[in-house]
Amino acid sequence: MRWGAWAVLAAGLGTAAWGWTEPARGSAERRALMDALRPQAEALFGPPVEFVVDELRVAGDVAFAAVTAQRPGGGAIAIHETPGWRSGYFMEDAHWFGGQALLRRSGAGWVAVESVFGATDVWWVGPDTCAAFGAVIADHCR
Repeated sequence: MRWGAWAVLAAGLGTAAWGWTEPARGSAERRALMDALRPQAEALFGPPVEFVVDELRVAGDVAFAAVTAQRPGGGAIAIHETPGWRSGYFMEDAHWFGGQALLRRSGAGWVAVESVFGATDVWWVGPDTCAAFGAVIADHCR
């Protein structure tokens, strides 16, 4: 077996060991998760927004997403022209386009329970979030 194949196998075993999976690109579940996060992103950046998925974890009825917001097709967002900038949501030194979200399955879809764009800390780690979402953020909750 080649090294590349070993790396793919090892990466797959790593996620299984944590107990979460990553929905495949183009899957209905992945689209549903991004669609649940989109309203919050569009409220901050203005529509339309699409995401580059940096990390996406699902375990049962909970999920964690780390994404980067952009305009469709990879277009840049002019941060100083966004509703979030005008309202004072974004700090000058923030990582404006990066966001994280904790999501929960609700009926046939997903709901973003909490999301933050432009965070300068690891806001999703704490006793309450680790208790509720530990299946997808356990490596941060140790």
